Amino acid sequence: MIPFNKPYISGKELWNIAQAHANCAMAGDGIFTRQCNEWLEQRTGCHKALLTHSCTAALEMAAILADFQPGDEVIMPSYTFVSTANAFVLRGGVPVFVDIRPDTLNIDETLIEAAITSRTKAIVPVHYAGVSCEMDTIMDIARHHNLLVIEDAAQGVMASYKGKALGSIGHLGTLSFHETKNITSGEGGAILINDPRLAERAEIIREKGTNRSQFFRGQVDKYTWVDIGSSYLPGEIIAAFLWAQMEEAESITAKRLAIWDYYHVTLEELEAAGKLRRPMTPWSCWHNAHMYYILLDSLQSRTALMAKLQEQGVNAVFHYVQLHSSPAGQKYGRVHGKMINTIDAADRLLRLPLWIGLDKEMQNIVVDAIVEILG
Repeated sequence: MIPFNKPYISGKELWNIAQAHANCAMAGDGIFTRQCNEWLEQRTGCHKALLTHSCTAALEMAAILADFQPGDEVIMPSYTFVSTANAFVLRGGVPVFVDIRPDTLNIDETLIEAAITSRTKAIVPVHYAGVSCEMDTIMDIARHHNLLVIEDAAQGVMASYKGKALGSIGHLGTLSFHETKNITSGEGGAILINDPRLAERAEIIREKGTNRSQFFRGQVDKYTWVDIGSSYLPGEIIAAFLWAQMEEAESITAKRLAIWDYYHVTLEELEAAGKLRRPMTPWSCWHNAHMYYILLDSLQSRTALMAKLQEQGVNAVFHYVQLHSSPAGQKYGRVHGKMINTIDAADRLLRLPLWIGLDKEMQNIVVDAIVEILG
């Protein structure tokens, strides 16, 4: 079998975990957590970075920081993971789903302004496959309507838009270090605070609503409960594992890009023949090879191709079921406009195996199987 995903190990993860244990620092916010936070701040240029136990946690923090109240609306794509919407629904917010672009599969920035109402509080662009949304336009719309922009950059570590790291452009950004991501800690995430006015409260929310961080910096003589919050910080073992990956981030990205590029070249003829469509990356975006997908001509073609690949030992998978048609999406959100591209992508997209260690021989097995099946 050629698995869809295989988490990468750099070689230092277990040593770092042993060091965390030897230092008697296994709870959150130890030295490895601080190193990871500093790496993110330096890499992205954000004002403050805070590790969380998941990207879901980071999104929930963002919803609290945005002060979402029951009935407040948030504009987002439907073609995304459930946490993008769920974080705001938990605060009483209403996801307003708009369609995606047919080229990048990101939120269609030309549809956002028409979806804004008096209850709109934020826009959440999702950078699909590590390819940026059209952030200049989105930020201009947000400024004009006095809205917050919260980037869901779960797939965007080491990717950028016009030279700016994904997650560092909006008021807030969120990242994922789940085992399926380029840089992983099994579970894990981070929130990037780009608006300095939100930094102090972010620390408090992350620490169960207490000013504990200020206490350890000597800013207060004791810490106490001052706001709502939860335990959003990860354990030090998670951070120790992640730090080993961050130290190899450039190498990891380069290796994934090489695999991505090989798929892209070998599938060019099939695209020219009209058998499939390859990913598209605008000139303004530098992607991170988070995934390689193809778009087939129909749901039936994708289903048949998946089954045939499975027979030949290749595990290829589809991605999101659009949120707007899910039971919870219909209950808690609403749709603005038609969702033609969203439904189309959900039916036709197929993700190919991509992980470090997937050599050209294995890639050729995948590509040859696709060629054989599509004719």
